[in-house]
Amino acid sequence: MATPAASKTKLIQDFRIGEQDTGSPEVQIALLSDRIKSLTEHFKSHKNDFAGRRGLLMMVGRRNTLLKFLKNKSSQRHEALVKRLGLRSS
Repeated sequence: MATPAASKTKLIQDFRIGEQDTGSPEVQIALLSDRIKSLTEHFKSHKNDFAGRRGLLMMVGRRNTLLKFLKNKSSQRHEALVKRLGLRSS
């Protein structure tokens, strides 16, 4: 399994728009989606981790906010990202 730093770097390279891009909505949503996916796996074996669950819910809310922002800014970019990440569209 790849290290978290290598995984993060790979995600940034895959979803960036420009050469130096690390903060576009696409990159932020991809990073949050990856973290949400890993935490979801964590909760399958740690059912009573309520503090972690709160963090997960905050990440999901942050991702939804960024998705709404991207949809208002550019619906084509939003649709492409949702399809690429396999998310349910809002």
